[in-house]
Amino acid sequence: MNPFEIIITLKGFMTAILLLSCADQKGLVASIANFISDNGGNIVNMDEHVDSYAKMFFIRVEWEIGGILFGKDELHSRFKPLAEKFDAKWKIEFAEKKPKLAIFVSKYDHALQEILWRYKLDEFDVEILSIISNHTDLATLADNYNIPFYHFQISKENKIEQEGKEIELLKKLDVDLIVLARYMQILSENFVSKFPNKIINIHHSFLPAFIGGNPYKQAYERGVKMIGATSHFVTNDLDEGPIIAQDIVRISHKDSVKDLVRKGRDLERLVLAKALHSFLDHRVLVHKGKTIVFE
Repeated sequence: MNPFEIIITLKGFMTAILLLSCADQKGLVASIANFISDNGGNIVNMDEHVDSYAKMFFIRVEWEIGGILFGKDELHSRFKPLAEKFDAKWKIEFAEKKPKLAIFVSKYDHALQEILWRYKLDEFDVEILSIISNHTDLATLADNYNIPFYHFQISKENKIEQEGKEIELLKKLDVDLIVLARYMQILSENFVSKFPNKIINIHHSFLPAFIGGNPYKQAYERGVKMIGATSHFVTNDLDEGPIIAQDIVRISHKDSVKDLVRKGRDLERLVLAKALHSFLDHRVLVHKGKTIVFE
C-alpha cells in the first residue's frame, strides 16, 4: 500500500474527479451517476458538454466518497468496465493528491513571480519541486521561496545533452506538470514526447496571430488595436498546441512597442495563472488538438 492509499484509509474519505470523453450516446450521464452512487459516492459537481457537430460527449464529475477502504487503483479497476462499454477516454484524479510541478524560466520573472505569489497564498495546492533555467538570474528568487534551483546552460552544441539531463531530473522528481514561465528555448521533439499534455507554455500573443519570436513588435508593425496572451499545451508544432486560456487588452496608435510589452506582461502572468488553475483543478480535457475547459 503506497502512502496515498494509507492517507485515504485513515481519513476515511476522498474527493474523486472524473474527466471523460466518448462518442455521444444514450445513457451516459445515468450510467456514470449510478456508478458513483453504487460505490458510495455523492456528486458535488457535474459539468457536461456535447459537441453536436463532432457527435462527442465530454464530462467532468466531482464526487465525495466516505467510509471506504479502497483507493485510486481499486476505483480505476471498478470504473474500467463501464468506460470500455462506452469506448471512452478517461481518467480519475483525486483532490487530496497534490500535483508536482517544475517551472522552467529564462531571465523574465513576471510570470514566475505570479505563480510563486499565488503559491505562497495557497491558491495553488501543489508541490513546486524545482525551478529550472538556462540562466542564473532568478536563482535568488527561488532561494527566497526555498525551492531548489537547477541551472542548465544551453547552447546549440550541448542542447541535446542538457535536455537529457533535464529529462532525467524531471523523471526522478516524478513531476505531473512542467510550466514554461517565459522559458526562451524551443524544446526538442524528444523532450516534448516524454511529457505529452504535461507542458504548459505562456505565449505573448493572442494565438494563432504572431507566432514565434517578438510578437509585440509584429503587432506594433501591423497596427493592431488589441494584443493578447495565450497559455497552451506544448506540442512539436511551434505555438500551435491545444489552447487552455487567453485574454486581450485594447491598445491604440499612441502605444509604443514598449507600451505593448508592459501591457502584455500583465496579461501573460494572469493568463498563465488561469490556465494553471484549470489544470490543477482537473478541468482541462484535450481532444483532437483542442481543449474543453470546464468552468
